[in-house]
Amino acid sequence: MDQKSCVACGCCAKVCPMDAIQIFHGIMAQVDMGKCVGCGRCAKECPASVITIREAAR
Repeated sequence: MDQKSCVACGCCAKVCPMDAIQIFHGIMAQVDMGKCVGCGRCAKECPASVITIREAAR
């Protein structure tokens, strides 16, 4: 996530089935990678297009 460009709208957090995204201080979203399953719903919903899905390192 490009946190500098995040508008903290909360759209990503609303669609996350794992509750892995939180909005902090009303200024940016943060992803808990321990909860994230990489479904991509957040990236599709983000109006600012600041979320990208990366494959986990093995």
